[in-house]
Amino acid sequence: MSADRDDRYYLEERYRETGSGRSLPLSAYYALKPLLPRRLQIAMRRRYAKRQMQVEFPRWPIEPLLVERRREDLRAELQRRDGAPLPTIASWPEGKRFAAILTHDVEGPAGVANVRKIIEIERRHGFVSSWNFVAEWYPIEGGLLDHVRAAGCEVGLHAIKHDCKLFESRARFEAELPAIHRYLAEWGADGFRSPATHRNAEWMPELGAAYDTSFPDTDPFEPQSGGCCSILPFFLGEMVELPITLVQDHTLWEILRQDTIELWTGKSDWIVANGGLINPIVHPDYLDTPARLRMYEEFLDYLAAQEDGWHALPRQVASWWRTRAALRLVANGDGARVAGEGAERARIEWARLDGDDVALELEGVPA
Repeated sequence: MSADRDDRYYLEERYRETGSGRSLPLSAYYALKPLLPRRLQIAMRRRYAKRQMQVEFPRWPIEPLLVERRREDLRAELQRRDGAPLPTIASWPEGKRFAAILTHDVEGPAGVANVRKIIEIERRHGFVSSWNFVAEWYPIEGGLLDHVRAAGCEVGLHAIKHDCKLFESRARFEAELPAIHRYLAEWGADGFRSPATHRNAEWMPELGAAYDTSFPDTDPFEPQSGGCCSILPFFLGEMVELPITLVQDHTLWEILRQDTIELWTGKSDWIVANGGLINPIVHPDYLDTPARLRMYEEFLDYLAAQEDGWHALPRQVASWWRTRAALRLVANGDGARVAGEGAERARIEWARLDGDDVALELEGVPA
């Protein structure tokens, strides 16, 4: 990839316009998918997955491009300053080194029936989560949204219908916007996730949500493959985008047929080391066996064991990212301070040259 590309070239997936779209066989598969038996669909996807995971860009399961570019930019600035330490506003509040959110997409009646059980499992491990419901695709039992909120969790909108047609044309998108706006308001929902992670960076801000979480950092397996290459939130217009940073549960269990969570924990180790956002999609519809429930609880145990992490709801992360964007650094003698509304939560992260590398250290937080 060219070093002179602006980050938004990757964040907004503009590189897809230069020939990295769906292959002809894959396009044919998704055109025929509604006519194919479920078992045949899964068999075909498993076979094709071996080819998909070999994609050169974005690399999977880790695409380090934007992480490496930030390090290179910091190194260049430090060298320009003759090695004088460089203050930056840390990504996360109150000295946290990374952030983690739990997000669930409810795809049908089986998922609806499993919501309460999963909330209770997460509660036992000290977590709360967000639950994205499709507004007009399946019955949502009375009182369930209130139960989710009362448990300290968050309700989000997973579109009006799960037919994956929201972004197929501008006319279709505009026709569904009024209903999207209405349900966001009626549900008091801050967040949106598109079915099958279909997305359009130019149109997403019109959804009217405070945040969206439909962009993977890298995912070659989804109908719209690719990714934003970021493990940090970013802005699409005035809307905050919270990238999906772990392989989806359906891909993990159904397509790749994994019986461990190593793909989750291995990627999470890298995200933690680089101060990013851990954001998995877990469907209650697929947490349908004791083995899968056990693996999910193993992942919750893993997350709880990571030190200095901010375990938050998506709306809290999006709110912080807005606050952080409005903060500024002010010289303070030989040091610096953060100014602006919410500055009391912010921390300064100092960049220093460490040989050929860059060392990052949170002010007032032991390394």
